[in-house]
Amino acid sequence: MKFGVTVVPRISDWRLFVDLEAMGYDAAWAADSQMLYSDAYATLALAAANTSRIRLGTGVSVASTRLAPVTAHSIASINRLAPGRVFIGMGTGHTAMRVMGQDPMKAGPFREYLRVLRALLHGEEVEHDGRAIRFLHPDMGFIDVAHPVPIYVAADGPLALKAAGAYGDGRICSHNQTKARLQQSLETMKQGAAAVGRTLPADFHTASLGYACVLKPGESMTSDRVIDEIGSMAAASLHYWWELYQKDGDTSTVAGRCRGLWEEYLAFTEKMETPPARRYQQVHLGHCAFLPPEERRFITEDLIRATGGLVGTPDEIIAGLREREAMGLSEITLLPAMAHARRNLEDFAAQVIARY
Repeated sequence: MKFGVTVVPRISDWRLFVDLEAMGYDAAWAADSQMLYSDAYATLALAAANTSRIRLGTGVSVASTRLAPVTAHSIASINRLAPGRVFIGMGTGHTAMRVMGQDPMKAGPFREYLRVLRALLHGEEVEHDGRAIRFLHPDMGFIDVAHPVPIYVAADGPLALKAAGAYGDGRICSHNQTKARLQQSLETMKQGAAAVGRTLPADFHTASLGYACVLKPGESMTSDRVIDEIGSMAAASLHYWWELYQKDGDTSTVAGRCRGLWEEYLAFTEKMETPPARRYQQVHLGHCAFLPPEERRFITEDLIRATGGLVGTPDEIIAGLREREAMGLSEITLLPAMAHARRNLEDFAAQVIARY
């Protein structure tokens, strides 16, 4: 099992990446959401120039906001600073697009995006919008494609999973998925790989985005310190459920044990002062970075358990990690609230990673 951290990138706090390397984490993913945080690539450049071991990448880049050649050039520039330890996470843009009131990229264009991105990051010429493109000066120090950058695709639906199998080097999913679902996803990705004459490699990377908190004696899952550290990530599931509901009334992703909580949250959003046409802005306030005080009451034990939070004693967390590793996951990446990130991640490194 590898241990990663998804960082809410505030460019003035780039030293967090240095600290993560010292703590022993294997990878650091910079979140990419233009209306919420600092630029992921600018922050990664500072991290790359000031670290020597930790793997660095985006978690995840948003296809909708940049052309594929621009994304390829951006991450290949970071790769020039840290050759061989750079990766790129790619997604359709659920948060980055929803926070602007827009939809993520559709599956078809996303597949094409990954095709172009993969070819460019392998130093190949590729057709893009009907014209041949390639990096013209790959040997002059502008970029590095001599060390291929792995592409980890954020995918859950069947079409995105097939695209991940066709053009990805790994897949990242959210929270704690069941073994059956993980295995089904793997089979779908194998189908996608076979469709383009490719065999999914044995080292195909499987990562899961989640959160964790090591409990102190006498604490519970909903103690104040715990909510301070993981509440923002737990609440992100409520935001996700709300977006799907707004689109077409879909509540299929709402966890069964959270149905009552969901009804309370929905009633809460309907009373927001922001006009309905702009309510997506208020719903995403603090998204994964901090928890607005008025949302604190929604962080319950049921929500934490339903979203796969690794909250417990060191032994309990290690047991959960062993279970996930046996299910086929090769990396867990953690996203604590930014104000408490160092404390949360130091505790996890000292009490879990050191013993794993």
